[in-house]
Amino acid sequence: MNFLEKTKETALSVFPVAAIVVILGVFAVPAGSAPDGWIGRFLVGSVLLVAGLTLFLLGVDVGIQPLGERLGAALTAKRRLSLLVGAAFAIGVVVTAAEPDIQVFADQACSVFPAMGKWALVASIAVGVGLFLALGVYRTAIRFSLKATLFWSYLLLGALACFSDAPMHGVAFDSGGATTGPMTVPFVIALGVGIATSRATDRDGGFGLTGVASVGPVMAVLAYSLCLGVGSGGGGTEGGGAAVDAGATEGAAAAGGLFSAALAAAGDSCREALVSILPLAALFAVAQAALLRISVRQTLRICVGLLWSLIGLGVFLSGVNGGFMQAGGILGEALGAKAAAGGLVPSCLLLGAGLAFGAIIVCAEPAVWVLGDQVERVSAGAIPRRTLLLFLSAGTAFAIALAMARAIAGFPLSRILLPGYALAMLLMVWTPQPYTGLAFDSGGVASGPLTSTFVLSFALGAARAGRGGDDAFGVIALVALMPLLAIQAMGIMVSRKRKHNTEGM
Repeated sequence: MNFLEKTKETALSVFPVAAIVVILGVFAVPAGSAPDGWIGRFLVGSVLLVAGLTLFLLGVDVGIQPLGERLGAALTAKRRLSLLVGAAFAIGVVVTAAEPDIQVFADQACSVFPAMGKWALVASIAVGVGLFLALGVYRTAIRFSLKATLFWSYLLLGALACFSDAPMHGVAFDSGGATTGPMTVPFVIALGVGIATSRATDRDGGFGLTGVASVGPVMAVLAYSLCLGVGSGGGGTEGGGAAVDAGATEGAAAAGGLFSAALAAAGDSCREALVSILPLAALFAVAQAALLRISVRQTLRICVGLLWSLIGLGVFLSGVNGGFMQAGGILGEALGAKAAAGGLVPSCLLLGAGLAFGAIIVCAEPAVWVLGDQVERVSAGAIPRRTLLLFLSAGTAFAIALAMARAIAGFPLSRILLPGYALAMLLMVWTPQPYTGLAFDSGGVASGPLTSTFVLSFALGAARAGRGGDDAFGVIALVALMPLLAIQAMGIMVSRKRKHNTEGM
């Protein structure tokens, strides 16, 4: 796909979100209640978002995806299972620790639960991803059932959740979505495809590795909270959630003019992008010296791809941090205040905004585009990217609408997560094999940087104006859950349609 075509498709994904924000900003946000020029900053951020996403996706195609597939194939060719599993663990820890979303998430979680240390939390999440990435690679290598792996993993996860305090559920399940960011997902998906292709494990097509790895951080955070006794009593949660969003809003207002805010966001975003790319670059250098030994031309091609990814991610994050996150908080607080004041129409407006943002914003996530391209290529067009995006949009829209309902009513997150995951486990019985891995991978990729910035800020603002900031935690978990149901439902529908067509011939 060329540059112009990618630019066109990313623009069609981002600009509908911009249109909705501008319309709501003009008609729903009271005059004088928001910083001056916030719509202008948001529009500049939208343009940066399109440009950054286009460059990032080009870099993934040229560098990150070939690197992951070659590394997976090379490790498998060594026929040393201990080397394969050990390398998977190290890759999971290093890449996760460098993920920008993890740093932001850890700051938010520790502001709500001060007993947790930031770097201890980051280390717990990184080790959890490493352990379950190694488990996923081991499962692929020995051709063990993906459905059985997911079933027993979530059964253990459910047991841990039962023993942990309810206030920690949202933070723990959100951590599973925060780990699957723009750097981790493309590389892990490519790694899984490379391993599966080398071992001819065609039943899963290499999918499911991201889904298995996403269980690890949730377990790690729950185990960490049990060791510390964090979450009991729930004291300070509400104020902490409000403080996070209030701090972000005040910081955005203090940034002043359009140029200074954009410049400040660009500097931070470039640093985040550099920290994200460096571990992959170092991993490539080590792998090239010890394992890959690919040609000079291929090496230069991968280096160029990593450079494009670095520039694209920096521009993308500049747009997100410079305009999208602030706009989400402003709109969420304005609509949440109207809903809290009472009345059916304001509540429906908040729910409708959640549905609209969920349906559109998932299509602008970088990892979703990578997964869609990978699925279409591996399945030889049997699973079109547009069909995948349609079901992901439907699931994400419903998830964010549920999060808005929680902001209004304040009901426990467990009332959705427990039956939701139980239904996901049940659907695996009828879901065709490739769709199971695809569904659990989709749950991770749908909750990317836009969800953890714009959507989370939108939910925080609505929750603070409604029933308290702690009700915003769990929105990423809901976004990660719904694709599990939607994509498995898609697989069942496609399977039955093919069966019906075959019988009719």
